[in-house]
Amino acid sequence: MAELDVVGVGNALVDVLTHAGEEFLRHHGLSKGTMQLIDEARARDLYAAMGPGVEVSGGSAANTIVGVASFGGRASYVGKVRNDQLGDVFTHDLRSMGVGYATPVATEGPATGRCLIVVTPDAQRTMSTYLGASTRLGPADIDKRLIERAHILYLEGYLFDPPEAQEAFRVAADIAHAAGRKVALTLSDPFCVDRHRMAFRELVERHVDILFANEAEIRSLYEVQDFDASVARVRGHCEVAAVTRSERGSVIVSGNGVHVIKAEPVAAVVDTTGAGDLYAAGFMVGLTRRLPLPACGRLGALAAAEVISHVGARPMRSLADLAEAVRR
Repeated sequence: MAELDVVGVGNALVDVLTHAGEEFLRHHGLSKGTMQLIDEARARDLYAAMGPGVEVSGGSAANTIVGVASFGGRASYVGKVRNDQLGDVFTHDLRSMGVGYATPVATEGPATGRCLIVVTPDAQRTMSTYLGASTRLGPADIDKRLIERAHILYLEGYLFDPPEAQEAFRVAADIAHAAGRKVALTLSDPFCVDRHRMAFRELVERHVDILFANEAEIRSLYEVQDFDASVARVRGHCEVAAVTRSERGSVIVSGNGVHVIKAEPVAAVVDTTGAGDLYAAGFMVGLTRRLPLPACGRLGALAAAEVISHVGARPMRSLADLAEAVRR
């Protein structure tokens, strides 16, 4: 079978996005700019309180994998949905984007998960996530032949809460390394790191080759307030660490090298949802094409700039065409 560029493993969710003021966040006890896990009852209440929104299949790693496909990469996804309406929507949408998706659906248990996203006027997104069926992903859902085909296995930190998912990560990482492949991890959210700091450190040091994080996440991982100190700590724990810093661009650390990548300019920041996800997509596409690390960072910045220029976490124009236009 043909080789793949990236296989992503993550929470299979349907995203629901709406715009609201900060009073909405205060009224509903939401911490701006973060992700919190909620139960089914809370998900129902918040959904009812939200204004008109846009509903798209999503989840952090799924957004990244769609980005890889938009660059022209060969990509597949592993994530659990229920055999319900939202599960059907998720499956059809992902496949329509050119992404391979064949994870067996759950026939009982929680409904397909969803992420309720409130975008405030400053373009910050606040997420409340009901994980639903996605929490049922375990080692049995890891397809050994699929993992062996991919140059990079990409793991989503948001999925790290259930113990079975943690074991699935380790199983998948071991398969990838045994096949001579690379393993990438995104830390996803500082609150997520707070919950699993020591387990994440063990994962990074023993199983991860490529680490993606933003400034808050990397500082949380190493419990330091200074950015430079966190960069010094991550050096040597993995082959490459790509740390995003919003409008200040990103910093790529590899061995003794440090590369500072400028953010790609945008006319207006509309919605930061998916910026880190798409940065990871561009960066990994660059790696699979054997580009130098600074070029990988520029592809990541390009993809992030495209996604923050509109509502939603998926690119609205071909990233392959955009990258080609920039090269010209």
